[in-house]
Amino acid sequence: MIEVKNLVKVYSTKKNKVIGVDNVSLTIKNGEIFGIVGYSGAGKSTLLRCLNLLERPTSGQVIIDGVDLTTLNKKELRQARLKIGMIFQHFHLVSSKTVFENVAFALKAAKKSKDEIEKRVNELLEMVGLSDKRDAYPSQLSGGQKQRVGIARALANEPTVLLCDEATSALDPSTTKSILALLKKINRELGITIVLITHEMEVVKDICDRIAVMQDGKVIELGTVYDIFTNPKEELTKSFINSVLQFDLPDHLLKKRTGTIVKIQFKGEIAEEAIVSDMLQTFKVKGNILHGKIEYIQDMPLGIFVMELTGDPDEIQRAIDYISLRTNGLEVIASAA
Repeated sequence: MIEVKNLVKVYSTKKNKVIGVDNVSLTIKNGEIFGIVGYSGAGKSTLLRCLNLLERPTSGQVIIDGVDLTTLNKKELRQARLKIGMIFQHFHLVSSKTVFENVAFALKAAKKSKDEIEKRVNELLEMVGLSDKRDAYPSQLSGGQKQRVGIARALANEPTVLLCDEATSALDPSTTKSILALLKKINRELGITIVLITHEMEVVKDICDRIAVMQDGKVIELGTVYDIFTNPKEELTKSFINSVLQFDLPDHLLKKRTGTIVKIQFKGEIAEEAIVSDMLQTFKVKGNILHGKIEYIQDMPLGIFVMELTGDPDEIQRAIDYISLRTNGLEVIASAA
């Protein structure tokens, strides 16, 4: 388990002080994939680098598996870091070394024997799907392949924690999905705790169990991915969600409508029930679906529909009350003229 307690990181310059991380406290459970989300300058990468003390906190504690890293001497910290792997946005591979040699580097630093290194590197290259690239150089690899080498290298010393700093930001969408699938496989099969920094909510939706949203060095919202997506509290979080689940209709389309426009959110199992169909059969209203989509987040459905209701105003209100009661997620966008 990772515990961050009252963590502060301040950068001092000649003219002023800049707060990178501002009194952050959070707990990351063993075996979960935890996302830290925020725009550039929010403090998320600084927080991540504080977790293995690549950035030493100004104050506060970083406790991993019961050990406060901030209290360790240099030798003890080097040993602790062997169990904390890290992968980067730009791979950081040694261009003059082969794939095998890049992965073996961490094992050599840990003073493993030649036979141990040979066996472990071969296992890792098979795990990340690069056995056939063992003798290739980074210049001969695609971006996705380079990141797979980075992942293999980070796993070399069998870490319990894997830190990912914008690990997919330099990749195209298709390659991103394959890397996320690999990280999820590693998490599920090896039980490794993954902490993932990103500004892309699509990445969060695909892989994370819980997320923290950061702004100005602070964590402003924290929760499970499903709860954050279905009920965001902060405006920044809502803007992130809208980048993935965009359901707003253009103004010119709304102006053409004469009925009542409603946006309905269906959470969990309710998303798979025939609530709209039941409503149309129960009340004397007509329904025209203008936009709709069902997303699956952590294998749980989230449905959002925008529809126009026409008919007697009293019947429309009864229909709205019926759906509101069944879904607890209805918003009237425009009332009937």
